[in-house]
Amino acid sequence: MDDRLDRFLRVKLRKVGKKYAETRQSANRQIEEAKDAYRNAHDTVLADLPRDEHGRAKIVCRRHVDRRAAPIDQEGRPKCFDPDHPACEGCVEDIREGTIETW
Repeated sequence: MDDRLDRFLRVKLRKVGKKYAETRQSANRQIEEAKDAYRNAHDTVLADLPRDEHGRAKIVCRRHVDRRAAPIDQEGRPKCFDPDHPACEGCVEDIREGTIETW
């Protein structure tokens, strides 16, 4: 009886281990797919911004309320971005959402 119990436990634990590994692998794959989708969506939003002849995005600055052409970095921030100013934070959010006012 002791051998049967040991075998039963080994079989069950092996099944649980395999199921855990499959679940973890599936979750990691889903995380990577979500990251790729975010990167692709982010790149699409940045690519859709109108540009001047030097490749700078033509946006309307929320802080100074003027039209300007500014380079946009990979995080979606214009060169004039000031992290301490709420209008600049709103501008970056608008760029990421694709709702930034352009000219």
